[in-house]
Amino acid sequence: MKNLTTRWMLAAILILCGVMTSCKKETNNPENETIKLQCEKPSYLMEGDTVALISPSYFTPMENVERTAEVLRSWGLTPIIGPNVGKIYQGKYAGTVEERVSDLRWALNRHGIKAIICNRGGYGTIQLINQLTYNDFKANPKWLVGFSDITTLHGLESRAGVMSIHGTMSSFLAAGGTDATSTQMRDLLMGQVPRYELPAHPQNIIGQAKGVLVGGNLCTFAPNLGTQADATQAEDIILFIEEVGESMHNIDRQFNILAMNGVLDRCNGVILGSFVSCGDEFEYESVEAMLHSYLTAYNIPVMCGFPAGHDDINLPLVMGAPVTMDVRADGATLQFDIDGQQTEVHTSNLSTAKTPLESRLQRSGKTIF
Repeated sequence: MKNLTTRWMLAAILILCGVMTSCKKETNNPENETIKLQCEKPSYLMEGDTVALISPSYFTPMENVERTAEVLRSWGLTPIIGPNVGKIYQGKYAGTVEERVSDLRWALNRHGIKAIICNRGGYGTIQLINQLTYNDFKANPKWLVGFSDITTLHGLESRAGVMSIHGTMSSFLAAGGTDATSTQMRDLLMGQVPRYELPAHPQNIIGQAKGVLVGGNLCTFAPNLGTQADATQAEDIILFIEEVGESMHNIDRQFNILAMNGVLDRCNGVILGSFVSCGDEFEYESVEAMLHSYLTAYNIPVMCGFPAGHDDINLPLVMGAPVTMDVRADGATLQFDIDGQQTEVHTSNLSTAKTPLESRLQRSGKTIF
């Protein structure tokens, strides 16, 4: 009896070891570690094409949405507003999760819609990650435009294999659509691909690199690590980062989270965008100087001061696109290696002047991220 009990105990131990080994193998599956992004470029827009306006995050005043529709008409495009746009849930969200997902799926699936412009960021797209599949984005590839909280959707679209545009939204287009930020985004949608020339920056790290452009708002994409919206899991990436209204220590925290998860090891280069109204509680000269202190160890080029994010100039970037960055002592170049009419854009020549309407909307609190 004793020998029988011993044999049963040994068998149980062997079974348990097998289960643990199986679990370990599943956890270490290479498919769960890094991926290779190969994104399709949606078709550029033509006069008369339909563009959807949706609100996947926070609520946007209908005045802004309607003014944006007027701007799109002046560009020769046909705007169409999502069925649930204008709704408010819990005082902030542009509808419930189901309503926001419904509008996004409507815009993605409707064949006549050629591009999607988000009305506002804010917060809420992280709630949509598990409600969407890659097929939602790749079944009918089309441009999706936005920034800030829309960073989550850029990650999803890149992982689905479709390029998107990190660019201005209705909360800014409502000002008239004639500023450099708006017209550059319009031109990109129409097939004029910018080749950005930037002035020198004291925190730049010289070098050249190629890779797929991913990233966006740091505090939006860092919490998405390991989810299906995590485009930073890819190999050979160029990582773009911008931020607004965050303390230096929280930017430091999120950046270290990226480093500890191996994101920076997968970077061929880094682009630092605008850091607006961010803290200065440490004695670093700037946020760029703080991040530079980490990035020097990676021996990759770093381009600082790219005018994209929450500042007056927010130039469009093609997320999921193969790019070439060249950082020199006298300046830097960012080129999108995609088809289209290549157009040189000198960022130092762009005006930051606001239109009277833009200033009025911002003072009234209606121009919102």
